[in-house]
Formats: sequence, C-alpha cells, structure tokens
Amino acid sequence: QVQLVESGGGLVQAGGSLRLSCAASGRTFSSYAMGWFRRHPGKEREFVAGITWNGSNTAYAASVKGRFTISRDNAKNTVYLQMNGLKPEDTAVYYCAQGNYNSDSTRYNYWGQGTQVTVSS
Repeated sequence: QVQLVESGGGLVQAGGSLRLSCAASGRTFSSYAMGWFRRHPGKEREFVAGITWNGSNTAYAASVKGRFTISRDNAKNTVYLQMNGLKPEDTAVYYCAQGNYNSDSTRYNYWGQGTQVTVSS
C-alpha cells in the first residue's frame, strides 16, 4: 500500500549537517503521522523524531533535541530530517516510518529501507 523511499544519508565529519528525505507513495500522505527511527549496529531500532499529520506537533528523542528538526511537505509527500551538529554517536541506519504519532515503533505500519548516516571525528 505504501512505499517509502529515503535519501540523503552519507558520510560527514562531526559538527556537520545532513538532511534526510523520505518520499512516500501509495497512501494519503497527509492523513498520517511520520517518524524517523535509527538503528545502531548490534542494537534495536530507536525513536528519533515524529511529526503529526499536519505538522502541528513534533517530538524528539532527548539525544537529538536542539540538533535535529523533523518537517514535512505534504504537497510533495515528503518528510525531512534536518540534522545539524552531528556527532559520531549519531552514526546509524535511519528509517522513515508512517503510521501513528508515537515514539513506539510498533505504532507505525510502513517503513522505508533505511539510509546510512556515518559521522566521523
């Protein structure tokens, strides 16, 4: 029903910035919340940021507050994660998800393939 295609990952030095994009298709994009999660090697997926269907509310993990910003452009069926002040501990595979506004990954129904973000010192 839904396909999420992520882009924007890559290699960046500590202190740098990246903007991740997630383009959605197959379902009414503007009707659903979107979220970003990440998975560090050998660990379970963890919540990074979420945004309500109309962008009126956002939520962030404590580790990224003040550095990351989630946004969406419903006209383009795209959600973004602007990442500033990147740290080596931000290195992970980042996943875009669509579903319910929540920090719990089980509340999301559709997932992207993931995009690698690597931050070097």
